[in-house]
Amino acid sequence: MARNEQDLLSPEIVNCGIKSSGPNAGSLTFSVRVQRRIPDLLQSVSLKYVKLGYHYLINHGIYLATIPVLVLVFSAEVGSLSREELWKKLLEDACYDLATVLSFFTVFAFAISVYFMSGPRSIYLIDFTCFRPHDDLKATKEQFTEMARASGKFDEASLQFQKRIVKLSGVGDGTYLPKAVMSDENSATMKEGRLEASTVMFGAVDELFEKTRIRPRMLESLL
Repeated sequence: MARNEQDLLSPEIVNCGIKSSGPNAGSLTFSVRVQRRIPDLLQSVSLKYVKLGYHYLINHGIYLATIPVLVLVFSAEVGSLSREELWKKLLEDACYDLATVLSFFTVFAFAISVYFMSGPRSIYLIDFTCFRPHDDLKATKEQFTEMARASGKFDEASLQFQKRIVKLSGVGDGTYLPKAVMSDENSATMKEGRLEASTVMFGAVDELFEKTRIRPRMLESLL
């Protein structure tokens, strides 16, 4: 039996009770029942397309509801006229004044505006910045290992483990470390943490404002 067919089967042990006759009389017997399992619709590929169709229907429901009605009304109106009557109605009997023309173009422009405004807006990446601290916070891999050894908080096994982590994590000899790691004193305090966070965030944002020539008051939202 194929593997995918086995996944669709669900075994179940059923208690048949105590046999009253036969070679197994007086003993408790069980049987195994195998039935087809209900498919998991959440993992089905077809359900993904159902969700996509539902979202498309919700987003374009107004067009799907109005366009068929307009087509039916226009077809019924045009279908009741012959070709000669249609041309006569369009060219000879039509009387277009300025108000009618302006109203038509106003409705047309409004419909076009609603169509483009209802669509998703494009998001563009204008520029970006990467915060770079001062060079006094730069350390090599050997310096990091020596600082960890000098702290006296790690045994030799922990130091060897840190060496392997530093080697495999892609940390180079130009990596910047926090002040709490570089300092000999115990500077891992809440005050130093806030100072480090504000230095990184405000430094990157200020540099971005300077590069893009954008003032903070011009921003409407921040992600």
